[in-house]
Amino acid sequence: MEKAVIHPGYFFPIDLFAVYVNAEEILLENHDNYQKQTYRNRQYIYGANGKLLLNIPIDNTERRKGKEKYKEVKIENDYSWQRTHWRSLKSAYLSSPFFEFYQDDLQELYEKKFTYLIDFNHACRSVLNACLQIDKSEKFTTEFSTVYQDHIFDARELIKAKRKSAVDLPVYDQVFQEKHGFISNLSVLDLLFNKGPESLSYLSKLQFSISKPSI
Repeated sequence: MEKAVIHPGYFFPIDLFAVYVNAEEILLENHDNYQKQTYRNRQYIYGANGKLLLNIPIDNTERRKGKEKYKEVKIENDYSWQRTHWRSLKSAYLSSPFFEFYQDDLQELYEKKFTYLIDFNHACRSVLNACLQIDKSEKFTTEFSTVYQDHIFDARELIKAKRKSAVDLPVYDQVFQEKHGFISNLSVLDLLFNKGPESLSYLSKLQFSISKPSI
């Protein structure tokens, strides 16, 4: 995959992060309108009771009527969402093979306050890259385009939370798999904590399977 355009998200579902990993160059959408019920402000992890939603609260006090740019959306920091999310991650993955290996870098994200959602999401991606030693060529879009040329893989639809996975994911060991079975396409953190450095090999094998987003 030569080039792909994606939306920055809250730690990405696995199929979307596979697009990121396997593209030689990434275009980060910087001029789109914000939409609810997307991976912009949510991720799903594997908790003790099954699939668990972690949702970042959005500040609506200054929202304009109608459409609002994603890069203008502010986080509602009056709630202790960072503490809640970190406790949930720790509870879910403390017994996983690689949680302790990555927890210091990740915990810093949940201790620093961010005003804008997109800035927090960029920070999440930077930490992921550091954890997996990814050096990716990234650029920001300079304007919004509904259609891209054929040589650019448009994965922007994968930011939608209510969709099918874009690829069949091979089963890997998960912490609570014996209780609830394998849950596919969770946050890439689920893959990271369970497979560690092998996550990159797992993701790279998906590159020939991803051809068109399945919405």
